[in-house]
Amino acid sequence: MLKGFRDFVLRGNVVDLAVGVVIGAAFGAVVTAFTKAFLDPLIKLITGGAKVGGTFSISGAVFDYGSFLTALITFVLTAAVVYFVVVVPMNAANERLKRSEKPPVAEPSNEEKLLAEIRDALKSR
Repeated sequence: MLKGFRDFVLRGNVVDLAVGVVIGAAFGAVVTAFTKAFLDPLIKLITGGAKVGGTFSISGAVFDYGSFLTALITFVLTAAVVYFVVVVPMNAANERLKRSEKPPVAEPSNEEKLLAEIRDALKSR
């Protein structure tokens, strides 16, 4: 039972996934800090308000659309950076590898080899 678990954990996909989750969480923290440090003040400067977004209430329920806008901006920035920093270069690298790989030359089958031997034998007569 432990051997099976060890084999599962040491398989490359699980380790790669764990590394991806950790790096993704760290990257999310960086984008959140960037949003709070640079984008929120920029939006405040443009809109002339003291608070990004705001709130409204209906029947005593408070809706904070400002935090939603901040989260939406953070998501769009994260998606854009992941796309342009990870996906586009990986697609370009894969395309370059595909172009440099030449299709393997098919080796003749046993039937083709036998037919070639018969042809050569008939020619030599």
